[in-house]
Amino acid sequence: MTYAVAFRLECGLVFAADTRTNAGVDNIAQYKKLQIWRRPGDRVLVLLAAGNLAVTQAVVSLLNEHLAEEEAGEDAATLYTAPNMYRAARVVGDAIREARRIDGPALEASKLGFNTNFIFGGQIKGERPRLFQIYPEGNFIEATDDTPFFQIGEHKYGKPILDRVARSDMRLGEAAKLMLLSFDSTLRSNLSVGMPIDLVIYERDSLDVTREKRISADDEYFRQLSSSWSDALRQAFSKIEEFDV
Repeated sequence: MTYAVAFRLECGLVFAADTRTNAGVDNIAQYKKLQIWRRPGDRVLVLLAAGNLAVTQAVVSLLNEHLAEEEAGEDAATLYTAPNMYRAARVVGDAIREARRIDGPALEASKLGFNTNFIFGGQIKGERPRLFQIYPEGNFIEATDDTPFFQIGEHKYGKPILDRVARSDMRLGEAAKLMLLSFDSTLRSNLSVGMPIDLVIYERDSLDVTREKRISADDEYFRQLSSSWSDALRQAFSKIEEFDV
């Protein structure tokens, strides 16, 4: 399992994903679930993945293969030829459908199912940053000002704080702080999600990624954030009047 979340803000985008994979209590490993494609000055594209690791890796490999075919002179729609983010999201959706055609029947026969979800976002020169959640069928929805974030994977523990606090007009650092608090809640309640956390902060119209970090368990800021949040919750709880039966 995994947990990944992304914000679409007026000032840019923020992405984060954990790195733990869990195929049983004695088979835990780390894999990067955040992929970046960039052409500085033209586009930045970020993909977060959750679900069956073999399937998500297959989708990423297909996207990269198509880019290689483009460089070889073959005429195909790719992440680098898409004229806008909607068309780029369609490229990802098509790769998911292609992976499903290849592996879907075997997975369905084994009762594992074609279990994969993606968050895809970025900016292509000429339009504002956009963010999509892409489903196993390859179709997708887009984030709006009313719903500026998407979550995939083991998201239920980290969702309440996002529902209460997230706004599209937040600052990038403010949104990253909220995102890490959401991860802190998830890490405390679900062992299938684990550190380190890959974090990308994208500033609108920069058309490049300059703020990227892997946050480990001994990261001083994350430890202080977790401790301060626990203290603040305890203080808030103590100030609320007790229930009188």
